[in-house]
Amino acid sequence: MIFLRALALMLMPQAVLACGASVCLVNPQEFALPEIITFDDTPSGSGPGRLVDDVLALPGAQFGEHFAGQQLSPKGDHDTVTGAAFGPLILLPGADGQNLSVVHFYGNALLNGYGAAGYPKREGQGEGAIAVLFDRDQSAFAFDLRGGEAGTAHVQFLRRDGSVIGVVPISPTGEFEVGFARNPGIADIAGFVVTNSDPQGIAIDTLRFGKIPDLS
Repeated sequence: MIFLRALALMLMPQAVLACGASVCLVNPQEFALPEIITFDDTPSGSGPGRLVDDVLALPGAQFGEHFAGQQLSPKGDHDTVTGAAFGPLILLPGADGQNLSVVHFYGNALLNGYGAAGYPKREGQGEGAIAVLFDRDQSAFAFDLRGGEAGTAHVQFLRRDGSVIGVVPISPTGEFEVGFARNPGIADIAGFVVTNSDPQGIAIDTLRFGKIPDLS
């Protein structure tokens, strides 16, 4: 166990060690993350996408709107999610028309959150919260941010007991991959919630995660 801890610290990007926060925004290319979830095999549609009205379960993680015990409220057309959750984490879908959709876009499938305006309204698409619950606790992960128009997104990180580890802002938003790493390499990220105030909303794609191999 001590050996694995030392190995994790050696493999950790220097940006994490210098960050000082509980979770750091890092270059995802510095990590070898072995597990990948795309939405390409999930039924999708063009335009507003194909509505997902319940929790979406895929190998390694589940996708919904927020966690039981959190406060969900609208701010304009966008969702806000605040506070700790009940433990152990329970992932919840949004209300009817306010959960998720999978959109087929230029050969890829993207995951949208729908805000208070609801599906299939354009002012609701990409404005809603997206919550993710991992099957196993993680120390690092990354995903592709899609559709951002120089707004702001926030990623809240939670332990499996529902307590909040921290919140990391992404500003400005755009079309790029973002990576996150727990400082100093603790594997206790059980779930996260993405919210945004981007003028056009955002989507996510290609979630990457997974632990350092056990070399003992």
